[in-house]
Amino acid sequence: MIRKLFHRVFRRGSPLPSGKPGLIPLARHGIHRERVSPGARRTCETLQKAGYTAYVVGGAVRDLIAGIEPKDYDIATNATPEQVRSLFRRSRIIGRRFQIVHVMQGNETLEVSTFRAAHDAETVKDEHGRVLRDNVFGSMAEDAARRDFTVNALYYDPTTQMVHDYHHGVADLKQKTLRMIGEPTVRYREDPVRMLRAVRLSAKLGLTLDPAVRAPIREMAGLMENVPAARVFDEMLKLLFSGHAVECVKRLRDDGLHHGLLPLLDVILEQPLGEKFVLLALTSTDARVKAGKSLSPGYLFATLLWHEVLANWEARKARCELPTPALYEAMDEVLDLQGEKLAITRRIAGDIKEIWALQPRFEKRAGKSPHRLLEQARFRAAYDFLALRAESGEIDQELATWWHDFQMADLAEREAMLLPESGPKKRRSRSRTKKITGNSTDGEGDFTAPAASANPEA
Repeated sequence: MIRKLFHRVFRRGSPLPSGKPGLIPLARHGIHRERVSPGARRTCETLQKAGYTAYVVGGAVRDLIAGIEPKDYDIATNATPEQVRSLFRRSRIIGRRFQIVHVMQGNETLEVSTFRAAHDAETVKDEHGRVLRDNVFGSMAEDAARRDFTVNALYYDPTTQMVHDYHHGVADLKQKTLRMIGEPTVRYREDPVRMLRAVRLSAKLGLTLDPAVRAPIREMAGLMENVPAARVFDEMLKLLFSGHAVECVKRLRDDGLHHGLLPLLDVILEQPLGEKFVLLALTSTDARVKAGKSLSPGYLFATLLWHEVLANWEARKARCELPTPALYEAMDEVLDLQGEKLAITRRIAGDIKEIWALQPRFEKRAGKSPHRLLEQARFRAAYDFLALRAESGEIDQELATWWHDFQMADLAEREAMLLPESGPKKRRSRSRTKKITGNSTDGEGDFTAPAASANPEA
């Protein structure tokens, strides 16, 4: 009875009453040191041998307990960034708002951060409460209290194989509940990106959001407007490439978060064809993540925004604009609108445009056009995009099937597959000839030869 009362009082993200962490043994958390990456182990060992404390922290510990292979490892220590830098030859200090050290161990890059102090009246914030600068160092307990969710406030020592748990994170993970450390409304104001993180983690780990965590999200979603677009873009990539993109997008809509991130998504998902197209793309992305295949941000964002480009393009053609310039104008307009919310990099925007710009060329199946299209650097991505359009019902499946067969065929088979030319043939300019005088092997001095054609493919 007393134990249940104690559990209820100190349950919701509160620190243990002693201010000390719960020490979770190997038998309960199940993380053998061999499961931790060699680079993370070496980094902790080097810091500990130098007299500092060092732990694997956050998402890596959470994922290992959940049976998921971590993509990267973070290390927390009481050593300052300069002290960390001095211990590792291949390392560098980065960051303004949060200074961390990147330590390179073989092919691994470890993020090493110093324990942070609790926020106080001197913490620099904007008018909405978002923390702008924060390099005040503190204790391990303060560092744990500053983390967002209880499942992320876990510290694993590879040497002792113990997990230090200040906020019942292991219990929450086992009970499939995502809880905030501290008051959710305050924590969202400090960093609105935590709302996105709540959606991503709950979908990835199959966790239920604690009511106190979920309740404020819809009314506080507008705070995302104050977050730098580049940071929002990075967080969206993590969400869309989490392996649970379909569930994440559904939860974004349910909680009203998508308005500040993908403002065009609501319009797209209200169209039957658009909704099917986007969900097919997200499902395909999730499958690639789980299969360990490569991913393209450009391809994914091209699918998310295509139906808005398509609608804009069709409207322009209805106003008698020329098809090709109209397509490029539509692409620019949609990307400019989306760029106000997400800082899509120039390289990724270029990839998106290439995929879109190649789509009309798939309609041309006569002459040399198909052969030239196969030579395009983005052909494979553009073809996959075409196949997705066919699968969603936007275009005839016969077109995608033809291109599948065409790229698999040999040269003779490709020539046989070409459709007959339609419309009047373009007149070719006659090649000029030049009289060349010289000595030939058979004694004839004069002969004529065609000049080099201006067309390299002639």
